[in-house]
Amino acid sequence: MEDVRKGGISVETEHIFPIIKKWLYSDKDIFLREIVSNACDAVTKLRRLSSLGQVELNDDYRITVKADKEAGTITVSDNGIGMTEEELDKYLCQIALSGALDFIKKYEGEDAAANGIIGHFGLGFYSSFMVSDTVTVETKSYTDAPAVRWVCGENGEYVMEPSHKTTRGTDVVMHVAAGEEEYLNDSRLRGILEQYCSFMPVEIYYEGAGPEAAATEEGKEPEAPKPVNDVTPLWTKNPSDCTEEEYLTFYQKVFHDYREPLFYIHINADYPLNFKGILYFPRITNEYESLEGQVKLYYNQVFVADNIKEVIPEFLLMLRGVVDCPELPLNVSRSYLQNSGYVSKMSQHIVKKVADKLNALFNTEREKYEALWPDIKIFAEYGCLRDKKFYDRVKGSLLYPLTNGKTVTLDEYLEAAKETHENTVYYATDKAAQAQYIAMLEAEGIELAYLDKGLDNQFISMVEQDRSIKFLRVDAGVADALKGDGEGYESQELVDLFQKVSGHDKLTVRFETLKDATLPAILTVSEEQRRFGEMMKLYGMGGDMPAPEGELVLNAGCDTIRRLAEKPDEAAAKYLYMLALIGQRQLTADELRDFLAASYEVLGKLV
Repeated sequence: MEDVRKGGISVETEHIFPIIKKWLYSDKDIFLREIVSNACDAVTKLRRLSSLGQVELNDDYRITVKADKEAGTITVSDNGIGMTEEELDKYLCQIALSGALDFIKKYEGEDAAANGIIGHFGLGFYSSFMVSDTVTVETKSYTDAPAVRWVCGENGEYVMEPSHKTTRGTDVVMHVAAGEEEYLNDSRLRGILEQYCSFMPVEIYYEGAGPEAAATEEGKEPEAPKPVNDVTPLWTKNPSDCTEEEYLTFYQKVFHDYREPLFYIHINADYPLNFKGILYFPRITNEYESLEGQVKLYYNQVFVADNIKEVIPEFLLMLRGVVDCPELPLNVSRSYLQNSGYVSKMSQHIVKKVADKLNALFNTEREKYEALWPDIKIFAEYGCLRDKKFYDRVKGSLLYPLTNGKTVTLDEYLEAAKETHENTVYYATDKAAQAQYIAMLEAEGIELAYLDKGLDNQFISMVEQDRSIKFLRVDAGVADALKGDGEGYESQELVDLFQKVSGHDKLTVRFETLKDATLPAILTVSEEQRRFGEMMKLYGMGGDMPAPEGELVLNAGCDTIRRLAEKPDEAAAKYLYMLALIGQRQLTADELRDFLAASYEVLGKLV
């Protein structure tokens, strides 16, 4: 073929309209958001012209949504900029040609997306056909141009003619198609307006489809109509201008949770990012409550999507809040969010703001911070494990609860421990099961961290690598502070005896003089061995692997042990071993049976 031909693809309206009607948006309800957004654009444009001195106006701008069940119509009216015949022809008769883009280029420049104009009049307008078979537009420009009427059917055929409209602005009348009558119901329309239009920047008034729901009380003046939206939502304000009460009211209104959140973060990012928002840490009342958060995404105060997980780091998914970002496309998709470098930077900024908030609470409101810590701890630790930058930012503000009820930082703990156990943190995981070990250490003035959550093992392993310190559980060995000065003592006969009664001929038995002469024996378990077993169990790889037996430490300073060496007794040895086992962990069913049998035998000898 010798000739080269160039041209544009032509799409006939009878082919494109069925696609628009069925596939333009995944959620059909969005049609009302699009039409109301266009009305907001019309008002925003006129306000901008007024601020530039292009026109002198001092109106109360508003949008009205009306439904008429008898006529089968939904009408969205505004008193914004309106359109001339030429503009209407340009923007409505050519699908996806947005008048907002032309306006921005003319009056704002190429980079003025933050001025609040949504910019989707062309394609967004045609979402009206998702629920309508005919759409009528009556519009009158703010100029002296005559009003225009435009009527279009679902086949794409339209008629444009002079209109009798005398007031400035645009009315979009949607004639609801058969099968879509649900959209004429008050509750349905109100619900859509509340979901998608609650914070649009122009006051929106809803006029119901039927008679008033309730008559006013006799003698009382009817209440003035109220807008369904808040035109200046809290996130658009300067944080210094917002009160604690406003933050709480906003949270309760948006998320219908009447418990106070733990704390909130007001984000007002500009260069190089451009987004605003408020994020709340909700109060979780019990461990079985869902940790699923809810972050709503807005575009210049227009609702875009619910529960946008991609904008929030995984470890902060329990957050609730709103994020308003005019840099993201209005019809943003999940795949776009997952692969967007901009979204990734937003997420990193949110992580930084959360870290800054924790540090600020720690530095300026320590008492409040300590009270909140039990609710924050698991998320903070998980965040540190998932994000090294987050850990580096907050590690000085991380708290460690102690068995005595106090809460300290790692540096505070190590400073207090310098004289007795430098660079070592002793901790407990179960106050009841480890009571004997806890009491021994606390009697020597040693404070113990209380790490009773499954995540703590991984967390302290990370801290150990970062700080070159060691975490030891109370039963991991005999602390130097517990050792006495008595004479050394060894008895191979006792070693053999305890290996026999324990049922483990490989059991390590050693002698140590303890300060507490009343304590005959304790069991200790290697920290590394125990952690490895717990990790295998956590990942389902341990099967029925028994708990590590560890070492049996016999107290050489205890008369009971010396007498047992002089006069070996299997029943007494069995009883002592089982007591040491009880002090270290919960008995299995078989062990409990053996312990009871040994107890009865010893009791029988005593009686």
